[in-house]
Amino acid sequence: MRILFVVAHPDDEVLGAGATIHKLAQEGHEIAVCTMVNHAAARVNLSATLQDDQAKAFEIIGVQKSYAGDFPNIQMNTIPHLQLVQFIEAAIGDWGAEVLYTHHPTDTNNDHGMTSYACQAAARLFQRKEHLPALKQFSYMEVLTSTEWSFDSSSNRFTPNMFVEVGKEGIDIKLKALEAYTGVMHPYPHPRSAEALTGLAAYRGAQAGCCYAEAFETVFCRI
Repeated sequence: MRILFVVAHPDDEVLGAGATIHKLAQEGHEIAVCTMVNHAAARVNLSATLQDDQAKAFEIIGVQKSYAGDFPNIQMNTIPHLQLVQFIEAAIGDWGAEVLYTHHPTDTNNDHGMTSYACQAAARLFQRKEHLPALKQFSYMEVLTSTEWSFDSSSNRFTPNMFVEVGKEGIDIKLKALEAYTGVMHPYPHPRSAEALTGLAAYRGAQAGCCYAEAFETVFCRI
C-alpha cells in the first residue's frame, strides 16, 4: 500500500510513528511524509538544518518520498484553511495515498491541530477525483509533549484503538532516527528522552499484550 504521514513539523513523524514507519517500510509498503512547516523559527534549541536532519531520519526509518510545505511555525492558524487543505490534497494526489496518518486534533500544539483538521478535509479527496485510489484507513498518532497535554476537556482526547507491535528493535530505530535531529532529544524525565519514549512504547505494548508498540486512534479502516 501507499501510505502518507501528514505532520506539522520535522521530527513529528518519528516521534509519532517512527517505529511503525520502519516496520511498514520493511514489510514492503511505500511510505511518504508531508511536512507542513520546514524551518526552525520559534523552535528553541533546534538546528537550523532541519531539512538535512529530516533527510537523515527518513533514510533511517525508510521514507521514500517527502513533501515540504513552507507554512509559518506556530502560526498555521493565520493561514486560510483552504490553502492547508489543498497542499495536503496535492500530496495525496501525487502519492496516490491509500492510507493517511496525522496528528490528533486535540494536540495542544496549534500547528498539530491545524494540520489534523486540514488533513480531515483532504481525506475526502478520493471521493471527488475518480482516478485516485479509495482511502482505506485514516488514523491519528500521539506525539509526546503535545498529545498528552490536551487541555481542552470539552473535546474527545486521544483514545488509542490500534496498536502496532514494533519490538525493542523498532524502538531502537526510532531513537536512532530522533538522534538525527539536533536539539530534539533531552535528558530524562523530559518526555522527549530515550527513557520516556521507550517507557511509552512498553506501556502501549502492555495495553495490547505485546512487546513494545506505538498507539494510534483509527477513525476508519476498511483494509
